[in-house]
Amino acid sequence: MVLTWLYLTLVLLGWVLYYSVTYDPDRTTSVFDLSQGIGKETLWVGLALVTFFVIQMMDVRIWSGFAFVLYGIGLLLLLGVLFLGTNIKGATSWYSFAGISFQPSEFAKFGTALAVSSLLAGPSEDMRQSRTRWLALAIIALPMLLILLQPDAGSALVFTSFFILFYRKGLPAQLYVIGFVLIALFILSLVWDTYALSLVILGLGLMVTANRQDTGLLTGYVLPAGALLLGLFFPHSKWAALPLAALVLWRIWSYLATGHIKRLMAHSVIVGLALGVVFGARFFYDHVLEPHQQERINVWLNPSKCDPRGSLYNVLQSKMAIGSGGLMGRGMLKGELTRLNYVPEQSTDFIFCTIGEEHGFIGTSITILVYLFFVLRLLSLAERQRFSFAKNYGYALAGILFFHFLINIGMTMGLFPIIGIPLPLVSYGGTSLLMFTIMIAVMIKLDASYHRAV
Repeated sequence: MVLTWLYLTLVLLGWVLYYSVTYDPDRTTSVFDLSQGIGKETLWVGLALVTFFVIQMMDVRIWSGFAFVLYGIGLLLLLGVLFLGTNIKGATSWYSFAGISFQPSEFAKFGTALAVSSLLAGPSEDMRQSRTRWLALAIIALPMLLILLQPDAGSALVFTSFFILFYRKGLPAQLYVIGFVLIALFILSLVWDTYALSLVILGLGLMVTANRQDTGLLTGYVLPAGALLLGLFFPHSKWAALPLAALVLWRIWSYLATGHIKRLMAHSVIVGLALGVVFGARFFYDHVLEPHQQERINVWLNPSKCDPRGSLYNVLQSKMAIGSGGLMGRGMLKGELTRLNYVPEQSTDFIFCTIGEEHGFIGTSITILVYLFFVLRLLSLAERQRFSFAKNYGYALAGILFFHFLINIGMTMGLFPIIGIPLPLVSYGGTSLLMFTIMIAVMIKLDASYHRAV
């Protein structure tokens, strides 16, 4: 019952927060008035709860048996929205009919979680096997590509959360280290001078790949470090890079002279890949991203370059709302920035601001702890499953939930770029609420059927 109560707690929190955001003391509105936002939210909550309990009465074998069918339906919906969808805020991500909107990327997350769980529950479930690895990556890459075409980079990034499951299934840790390094280089290339960063990569590359038996302490570590510092202190001088370039050429010659061709090739690929990421990121930013997308990155990495009344406005108001709550908060329905709608998208992407303003540090801390406990509970349930499909699905769901709440809360505090990720079960939005309800209800049903009632 623990997971069920956590689910109900977050759903109730979302309903209360939306009521607080839309509350108007000068007008009496029924929570069942479907012409108002709070009435629609009440309807979605009711529908979600009904769906939750209906799933508990369904045959649990449906989810593993029809995993790839549901995955295929998700792909078809993503493909169809490109031609039949409604363009909202520059992205064709929604189906709209009879006043109701549906975002197929939310369904695709569920279908992909089922498909990956089913694949990794088969005879070839070890991610260290090349065939399994490429099949699993293809399963998550297809919906990511279709979502990027909408374009909706935020929803596409959610699919990287499946790498938590992949790690559990044996994907080598070295690949994660390489991935984190490349991501760090990508980010650094957007905030640091490309030339200076290239010198750092070459200098560090010389030191990391040095072998004292072949290169010696002086030429392997001391001289590269000195040349690196020279390049950093004089990053715009073409002469500063000459010592480093000479050392690179000398290292290549020493590899060739000693017959270490394979080592030369391996080190060249690693350094070349790092340099390719640096220059590729800069090219991607300058020539591929639209101006509004560049602004989002600047808000995150270079806020000093942004207009406080323009692209930076959302984050500044969000931080102000969270900080104004202090320790205990202003109280329910007493948030001035909330009531006066100073924070755009406060009922959806920035709903966490309302918690900060009205319930303060204590309220935000409790909310974060509830989400962390939710994720840990999912991982605990996953580990105790005897059925491999259920174990995999638990990890997939925990990854999706963790990614959503981490990025959403980070967005409101300026720690991550604003990419339109809702706070699970709390942000206003019928599609998100319904699909998270289905995903959680399926996990509870799997655990009840293959282990014991939670």
